[in-house]
Amino acid sequence: MVTPTRADRAEPEPMLRGLVAPRGGLLQPSLAAAAALEGLSDLPEDSILRTFHPAVASWFHRRFPSGPTEPQRVAWPRIITGEDVLVASPTGTGKTLTGFLVAIDAAYRAHADGTAPPDVAPRGPGVVYVSPLRALATDVHQNLQLPLAGIADEAARLGLTAPKLSVAVRTGDTPAAERAAMRRSPPDLLVTTPESLYLLLTAASSRSILRGVHTVIIDEVHTLARDKRGAHLALTLERLDQLVSAHGGRLPRIGLSATQRP
Repeated sequence: MVTPTRADRAEPEPMLRGLVAPRGGLLQPSLAAAAALEGLSDLPEDSILRTFHPAVASWFHRRFPSGPTEPQRVAWPRIITGEDVLVASPTGTGKTLTGFLVAIDAAYRAHADGTAPPDVAPRGPGVVYVSPLRALATDVHQNLQLPLAGIADEAARLGLTAPKLSVAVRTGDTPAAERAAMRRSPPDLLVTTPESLYLLLTAASSRSILRGVHTVIIDEVHTLARDKRGAHLALTLERLDQLVSAHGGRLPRIGLSATQRP
């Protein structure tokens, strides 16, 4: 860390340009300075990455040097403004990351601005990801845990602090001990199935941790929209929306699908 010299006068010298002191008191680059140092300001003027937190944008730029896919370029501005969005595109176009990255960016920006909710339990998840598949471990690792770890590493490389974001999977196979631990210390991002989300909303002990959800992502919409399972999930989402609204929030919905029919 660079320590500014002080002149022999009563007033302290101004803080170095581009450095800010967060609540912890340690100097770190401002978001604008970090973005400039990383060369993000050289991105095209219309690049959506310019609107992201430097750690998020830098990680994405390094991981995907060709830039966002077409679904990401179209969907991200709408997700950022809180619209309900259906992302329908072929496999391999980054649909899952399309849904998650804006929420991760919002958490990083809230942390940088000092507007993140206090770290007290039960805070509850801000994002709920619903998949009709129970075999979620591989998808979660590839599409959520690896990006979270990579973005945190990128923040450290840029000299920025990162929020501690936790992930939990809740399905019918989740052991009772893990379910109890989830109620005591809720994750920031919850991955679940339609049936488990219904059960979470039905039990009073778990329903209370869902009142702060601000984004719900529904994967594989095409497999749900065709039958009673999808109808049941639609009712569950309305219950979740009612819970969130009763506590002053909104619940934008992001649907992901490789193929679907109206």
